[in-house]
Amino acid sequence: MNIRPYRRKAYYYETDRMDIVHHSNYVRWLEETRVDLLEQIGCPFAEIEKRGLVSPVLSVETNYRFPVRFGDEFEVRARLTEFNGCKYALEYEITNVTTGQLACTAKTKHCFTDASLRPARLKKSFPDIYEKFQKMIGVNNEEG
Repeated sequence: MNIRPYRRKAYYYETDRMDIVHHSNYVRWLEETRVDLLEQIGCPFAEIEKRGLVSPVLSVETNYRFPVRFGDEFEVRARLTEFNGCKYALEYEITNVTTGQLACTAKTKHCFTDASLRPARLKKSFPDIYEKFQKMIGVNNEEG
């Protein structure tokens, strides 16, 4: 499974008065990356939600290192680091491609629930999605 990094340029509206990307936008980039990652593994959010699943955020941890500025190109590499059939965790590295500096590292935790926010067990109810996550965690364990 070959997962490509999420990549784009920082937009002007994402910056603050110091001409750097405001810290809150990094969390948005993590979400953009997660949506892109799920699409790459064949689990687009629209399909997941159509099937009655939602995937709320349980926690976010960010460590800011160097700023990204307006117009800088950045990329986000994401890895699935935990998966138990209901909960999962992703780790991220945001690199400022323009400067070559590591801008931020982060970790998010999520779970799968039904529309009533009751935990969903993918292995039993959504085995196709479960298998895609198992494959992704297996690939990451081989690399890591």
